[in-house]
Amino acid sequence: QVQLVESGGGLVQPGGSLRLSCATSGSIFSIKAMAWYRQAPGKQREWVAQITSSGNTIYVNSVKGRFTISRDNAKNMVYLQMNSLKPEDTAVYYCNAAPLALYSWGQGTQVTVSS
Repeated sequence: QVQLVESGGGLVQPGGSLRLSCATSGSIFSIKAMAWYRQAPGKQREWVAQITSSGNTIYVNSVKGRFTISRDNAKNMVYLQMNSLKPEDTAVYYCNAAPLALYSWGQGTQVTVSS
């Protein structure tokens, strides 16, 4: 059973940066596309960014040019570098498989962008 543990969130001012990490267990990590999702208060969870096993990436339009997804297959880790953060980026961030979120959701990590 694959477990997902997200970390790295926090409170940051607009324009600031954070780097999120997702630790995964399970030997199938290296062959799966992985993604970051987020859920803002009162909204549905949305897909944010995706990376294939070979490193190809795609992003939702609202974060293009500001967020960068990466992965380390040897360490079973996925990362999300978030720059130029905006208040509308405030949400709980989760990682999971893509395009279908196949695994049980982790606890997520809270990102709050506020002055």
